[in-house]
Amino acid sequence: METVLSPLRAIAEPTRLRLVALCAAGEWCVSDLVEILGQSQPRLSRHLKLLCDSAVLVRQPEGSNVYFRLATEGAGARLAETALAALPGDDPVRAADRRRAAARAADRARDAIAAFQDNPAAWDEMRALDLPARAIEEALLARLPQGRLGRVLDIGCGTGRMMEVLSPRAEHVLGIDLSRRMLALARTRIAERGLANCSVRQADMARISLPDASFDVVVLCMVLHYADDPAAVLAEAARLTAPGGRVAVVDLAPHGRDDLIRRLAHRVPGLSSAEIARPLEAAGLALASPATVGSALPVLIHIAAAPADTPKQTAAPRGAFAF
Repeated sequence: METVLSPLRAIAEPTRLRLVALCAAGEWCVSDLVEILGQSQPRLSRHLKLLCDSAVLVRQPEGSNVYFRLATEGAGARLAETALAALPGDDPVRAADRRRAAARAADRARDAIAAFQDNPAAWDEMRALDLPARAIEEALLARLPQGRLGRVLDIGCGTGRMMEVLSPRAEHVLGIDLSRRMLALARTRIAERGLANCSVRQADMARISLPDASFDVVVLCMVLHYADDPAAVLAEAARLTAPGGRVAVVDLAPHGRDDLIRRLAHRVPGLSSAEIARPLEAAGLALASPATVGSALPVLIHIAAAPADTPKQTAAPRGAFAF
């Protein structure tokens, strides 16, 4: 009974219910919530601890900050969703919280974008390379399994655009990126678009601290050409893919554009199908023939399937860790 009573007690308080509503719509650190709610940090920290202890919210450390979001599984998550659904849509307190949250998200995005002012291509590479972003996204979606995609990992999520594209078909999308500025932009996108099934985490794409076989789809979109060791990143993606799952790789084909190496700090001048296939096939995945989008600077889309009948021995049971 306590697994139900604890989250009920935690939610049944005005400030904590407001916190739950905010964290259901995006990820916020304590300083964000202090500004949005206009309450003291010690007071909010106590409320947040109680909500986390009751498994209503989950906390994710990132550098000197800790971000909070609504739990995705368990009695706490289900009870919180029921409580939020019962709130009237025209509640003035909640409407004011949403307005202040939107303003805070906009400030966060402006700060992050300002950091890229000298090199705007660093946060909008598709535009900088004049690539057909919509055609690339549509080609990727067409090659992924139709229907629900389950749990999705977006390695090198950047501003979160691919998370937004995959969100409608996913159970949950976790985006990882090493850049805190990129994560700030991704969190802003999540909050502005209301992507409740998306979250982000700071991580190195070659060393991701998550259990084996955790995701049904792992996506690497325009990130491998920044890797010092693309094969190691692909091996990590394969490790994280569940039996029967897919690894999707979207990246530049080999090219002779030395200016991209200099101007955009690419590590490698595109990747061939053979370079992508070797580490994935070594991990037991089967690679389909790639799709090519664009001509001036072609982009290759590879889909690799993990075998359905060879469960990984170290796989964590579903729900064994929080996103």
